[in-house]
Amino acid sequence: MSERLGTRTIHSLEYLGGIAILLSRTVAWIPVPPFRLRQLLDHVVRVGWQSVSIVFLISLFTGMVLAFQSAYQMQKFAAEMFIPGLVALSLVREIGPVLTALIVAGRIGASIAAELGTMKVTEQIDALETLATDPVRYLVVPRFLALLIALPILTLYADAFGIFGGWLIGVFKLDMGPQRYWELTKSILFFKDVFSGLLKSVIFAGIICIVSCFEGFHADGGAEGVGRATTRAVVLSFILIITSDCLFTAIFYFT
Repeated sequence: MSERLGTRTIHSLEYLGGIAILLSRTVAWIPVPPFRLRQLLDHVVRVGWQSVSIVFLISLFTGMVLAFQSAYQMQKFAAEMFIPGLVALSLVREIGPVLTALIVAGRIGASIAAELGTMKVTEQIDALETLATDPVRYLVVPRFLALLIALPILTLYADAFGIFGGWLIGVFKLDMGPQRYWELTKSILFFKDVFSGLLKSVIFAGIICIVSCFEGFHADGGAEGVGRATTRAVVLSFILIITSDCLFTAIFYFT
C-alpha cells in the first residue's frame, strides 16, 4: 500500500514538473521573433469565433435557470429586487469564467491533444526537431497566445449572454421593469468582480493549453494512445480548472 502510494506520488510530481517545464519554455519563446501572426490569428478564430454559438446558448440558458431558481426562493421573502444582483454576480465571478473554460477545454483542449498526439505517433514532431525547429515554439506558443486572447473575450460574452438571460426572466416572468432590472444589476457589479473573472479566464486558458499540449506530446501507442491522451487532457483540465477556481476565489474574496 505504502509502495503504491509512493509510486503515485512520484508520478504526480514528475507530471507537475513536466507541466512546469513546458510552461516555462512556452513563456520563454513568446517574445522571440519571428512572430507568426497569421497562424496566431487562425487559432484565435478557431478558439474564439467558432465557440461563440455554443457559449451563447449555454450561458443564456444558464442565466435564465439562475433567475428561475433564485426567484423560487426570493419570492417567499418578497426579495425579488435581489435577483438581478445575484444572477450578475454569480455569472461574472464564477459561472461565466468556469463554464466558458470547461466548454473550451472540452472542445479546443481535446482538439489540441488529438492533433499533437497524432503528430507525435506519426513522428511529425520528431521531423520538426530534425529540421532544427523547436516544437514548443512552432506548435505550443501560437495556441497558448490564442487561448490567452480568446478565452477572456468569450468569458465577457458569456457574462453578457447570461445576464441577458436573467433579464428575460426578470422582465417577462417576474414583471420587473427593463430599466429597473438593469439598474439593480449595475448597482451590485463592481470592477473587481469583472476583473477577477477575467483574470481567472487567463489562468484557465494557460491550464487548458499546457495540459493539452503536454498530453499530446507524450501520446504513444497509435490511435488508442491518442485517444487516451485526449481523454486525460480533458479530464485533467477540468480538475485543474475547478481546483484553481476554488483557490483564486479564496484569494480574491477572503484575504
